[in-house]
Amino acid sequence: MRIVRGFWRLLVGIKDGLVLLAMLLFFGVLFAALSFQPNPRTVSSGALRVELNGRLVEQPSQTDPFVALAGRTPVTREFRLRDVTRAIDAAAVDPSAKAVVLDLDRFTGGSQVAIAEVARAVDRVKARGKPVLTYATGYTDDGYQLAAHASEVWLDPLGAVLLTGPGGTNLYYKGLLDKLGVETKVYRVGKFKAAVEPFIRTDQSPEAKAAAQALADALWAEWRGGVSAARPKAQLAGYIAAPERMVAEAGGTARAAQAAGLVDRLGDRIAFGARVAQIVGPGAEKQAGSYAAIPLDRWIAGHGERTGGAQIGVLTVAGTIVDGEAPPGSAGGDTIARLLLDELAKDRIKALVVRVDSPGGSVTASERIRAAIMAAKAKGLPVVVSMGGLAASGGYWISTPADRIFADPATITGSIGVFGLLPTFRGTLAKLGLSADGVKTTPLSGEPDLLRGTSPEFDRLLQTGIEDTYARFTGLVAASRSLPQARVDEIAQGRVWAGSTARTIRLVDAFGGLDAAIAEAARRAKLNPAQVSPRFIERPPSMLSQLVADYATDRGDKGPNDAFSRAAARPAEALARAVSGIGRIAEGPAIQVVCLECPAAPAPPAARETGMIALAMRWIAGL
Repeated sequence: MRIVRGFWRLLVGIKDGLVLLAMLLFFGVLFAALSFQPNPRTVSSGALRVELNGRLVEQPSQTDPFVALAGRTPVTREFRLRDVTRAIDAAAVDPSAKAVVLDLDRFTGGSQVAIAEVARAVDRVKARGKPVLTYATGYTDDGYQLAAHASEVWLDPLGAVLLTGPGGTNLYYKGLLDKLGVETKVYRVGKFKAAVEPFIRTDQSPEAKAAAQALADALWAEWRGGVSAARPKAQLAGYIAAPERMVAEAGGTARAAQAAGLVDRLGDRIAFGARVAQIVGPGAEKQAGSYAAIPLDRWIAGHGERTGGAQIGVLTVAGTIVDGEAPPGSAGGDTIARLLLDELAKDRIKALVVRVDSPGGSVTASERIRAAIMAAKAKGLPVVVSMGGLAASGGYWISTPADRIFADPATITGSIGVFGLLPTFRGTLAKLGLSADGVKTTPLSGEPDLLRGTSPEFDRLLQTGIEDTYARFTGLVAASRSLPQARVDEIAQGRVWAGSTARTIRLVDAFGGLDAAIAEAARRAKLNPAQVSPRFIERPPSMLSQLVADYATDRGDKGPNDAFSRAAARPAEALARAVSGIGRIAEGPAIQVVCLECPAAPAPPAARETGMIALAMRWIAGL
């Protein structure tokens, strides 16, 4: 017994020590978060260094602090689009910024629309007579779309420009499901709702392939048009059509890119830094290649959002639309509706702009957000929608109250369709020698019965719900766009459209970004657009979440950054999207308005840890 008691005391001591260590960590992080503030001081002159080590997004996701600190999930830094464009625009007019440097070595991309907005900001800097220089070891489509607008494009001598265009293969599960004995029940309206095809086919249907090809062609044409306008002398068409021939003639991948006019100079980081130093002056460090640089974070902190005058509310709806509450980066129906209704109760905005960057999601959550937007219209506020890179399915549902819809030619929109999907496991049980049986009191008792298969009564009921939701969806679009419902049904059917086509079929009204939408909202409110300022109606990530994200990002900023390694990572990213899609269908509502087939659909969120310490940290972080 003495041995048992000693062993028990040892276990208790270990437990107490671990709890004490966890609490010390918790309060240490809390203290650091409360004492952390970005330094908004005016910085010395030099080059604004826009080091995009991550992804451009409409709204950064809130990092789960426990997962980040545990280091179990890599954290990719996310840059808010409007922060980056505001910083570059400030550099155009601020004399302390003598140049802008775009460091794209670890840029992981963004939507075509987001990158185009930053590119336009770069053009405004050049229009003011300031140089913009960019550097990377390798450029792929996203990075080069932005780099093409620079005054000088630098490439590492061992690097490459690898341009592939949109497209690729999808994963289909029906063969595997058949082997496992899983039968997938599909309920849908819209022949183009390709999200369910992987569960019922072994290949892409002709209708889905035609729609996907048309979308990819439209996006690629927009990409090529933007790059060609930025670098009219580049041999872009020839380089895309026969890159291997140009590489062979030039004697290397980097030299081929330079010979084609895609890049201006070849050199390592030391040579690049020396070139920047010629323009802005040397850095305080003694090491080779240093130059006077202004960090992006400090510059953003010193150049805040525009203020003064009447306020135009800007409601951000970013990420998958889900029921209930959700942190930034995911569009919780209750969260967004409450934010807007609280703002409306304060009577301080004169108009409303809804910024949408979402593939859709839950029908009920989409309707919850739409109802809150309708409350703004009921107060007499003009409502304008600004579509980002993706405003499809439920993202279009919430856009229907708009008086006017702005989009970009590369915006992915439409996907006006509804579906539901349920797997049943009767065949799987039979393969294992199992069976299921029971009793019923009504035709719907125990439904949906995933063990024995759904009943005909349940199938008809759910299909009727899908059809009713589709009729509601197309009715909202018809009323909003002043189109006959038959015409809406013709252009709906779950088909995804590029913004360039969506405008011709009247799903959007005009091309323009967020600033254009704010100006339009001001005019509709009978205000001078030059005398208004935006009030962003959103819950920012907590200070603790930002601090932990910065810590985890610094640790995870590793790995190869050449163009070929980035291209090789795309299959893993596609697989992650496929797994994410399965999870959304399995865990989501029975009836969904979501565009899983959209190429810009977000990756799955990071896993969440459970336990008292993890819950306490999430409570502090606001998760």
